[in-house]
This record gives sequence, C-alpha cells and structure tokens, in this order.
Amino acid sequence: MTRKRARLRRIAIGGAAWAVALWVFFPILWMVLTGFKTEPDAISTPPHLIFHPTLSSYREVFARETYWHFALNSVAISVLASIAAILLSIPAAYAMAFLPGRRTRGTLLWMLSTRMLPPVGVLVPIYLLARGMGLLDSRTGLVVIYTLTNLPIMVWMLYTFFREVPIPILEAGRMDGATRWQEITQVLLPLALPGIASTGLLSMILCWNEAFWSLNLTSSAAAPLPTFIASFSSPEGLFFAKLSAASTLAVAPILVFGWLSQKQLVRGLTFGAVK
Repeated sequence: MTRKRARLRRIAIGGAAWAVALWVFFPILWMVLTGFKTEPDAISTPPHLIFHPTLSSYREVFARETYWHFALNSVAISVLASIAAILLSIPAAYAMAFLPGRRTRGTLLWMLSTRMLPPVGVLVPIYLLARGMGLLDSRTGLVVIYTLTNLPIMVWMLYTFFREVPIPILEAGRMDGATRWQEITQVLLPLALPGIASTGLLSMILCWNEAFWSLNLTSSAAAPLPTFIASFSSPEGLFFAKLSAASTLAVAPILVFGWLSQKQLVRGLTFGAVK
C-alpha cells in the first residue's frame, strides 16, 4: 500500500507539472500555429484547429527589408546593455557584500523597490531627458535605459552570490599581498562566475523582451524587434497571422539561447545553495 500510494503521488505530481507546463506553453504554441495560417483562418471564430499550413506570413515578414535591421538592433542593444549592467553591478555588489554599512540593507531594498514602479510613471521625464540629450531613437539611449532598469535586480542577485563566497578565501588573498583589484578579478570573480553568468543571461532576456521603452523612445533608426512587431498593427486592424509570424521570429532566438544555456542558468541560480 505504501508503494502504491507513493507511485500514485508521483503520477499526480507529474500530471500536475505537465498540466502547468502546457498551460504556460500553450500561448507560445498557439502563436506558432497562427503564424502558419492565412489571415482568414487566423481570425476565424471558432478557431480552426485543422488548417492548411502556409509560409506566406513568414515570407511577407522576411520580405520587409527592415527586419534584419530591427533584429540587429535587438542583438546590439541587449548585449551592450547586459555588459554595461554587469560592469556596474559587480563593484556595487562587492561593496555591499564585503564592505557593508548601516544603510546597506536599506539601499538594497530601495533599489529593488524601483523595479515595482510602473515605467509609465517616469515616461515623461525620461522622454524629456532623452530628447534634451539627443538620445531619442538611438541605440545609446536604449542601452542606458535598459542598463539602469535592470541594474537593481542585477546588483541584488550578485550581492546574494557574493555573500556565499567564503570570506577566509578573500582574506587569504589579502595576506598574500593581493590588492583590491586583484582580489576582485583573480579571487572573487572566478569563484562567483556561475552567478555572474546567470545574472548576465537574465539581463539578456529582460533586455530582449523589453517593449515599453523601445516603443516610446524609438521609431526606426534604433528600434528593436518589439517595434517591428507593433508595425503589424495598423488602422485597418490587426494582421494576426503576420503578427504571430513576426512574434515567433522574435521569440525563437531567445528561446533557443535560454535552452542552450539552461544548465549554466540553473547552476548560477543555485550557486551557494548547498554547503
């Protein structure tokens, strides 16, 4: 009876896990399927579950010569913003982890609380600042915005990873004559590399998926893929098949990237969890 109950429990847990996974994945599956439909099939009610697949929507997406321009902008902005955020968050997290003050915890909580602020609440001042500095519709402007918006969560994550590094190891480096710079670059960073890698991967994903700032601060020259996807919404209506095809092409690279780097991501997120 005990073995039977354990087996039934495993089956129930597995079934629940599959149900949740399908519930989460279903919108992505539906988007992919809609991309292979014609426009009449895409907007039919009730939806056509059996249809003749076509690549016409994908051909039209690729026929737009601006697609690769938007894709290149997404890659460049995501990579540059992630690198900038990593370079800024490492010294900040180091100072808070190993040189804490009375207000360190409060500062961390304040930084994290900024992520709870709706972006629309600061849209007007940021738009005016970007316009005054000539950063509207520029990659530099989006890199700065993405770096600053992701910096709080990256500092918090790196702070958590750095706290798991044994302090005696750093002290041994100091006793051997290591400077502060050598302590960070030659001792701390190699030990915390999994956590740094997972933080960088998370930053890449957040930058790639960001749509609010790209839609409001860019138009064409520096616009990433979210702006390209929004272009399929016109006064004539939504072109669901073409919109789904463009969305699939935008989501596919980051899904593949996340799938290939999932081991590194999980390793970094569980860094220090087991003593």
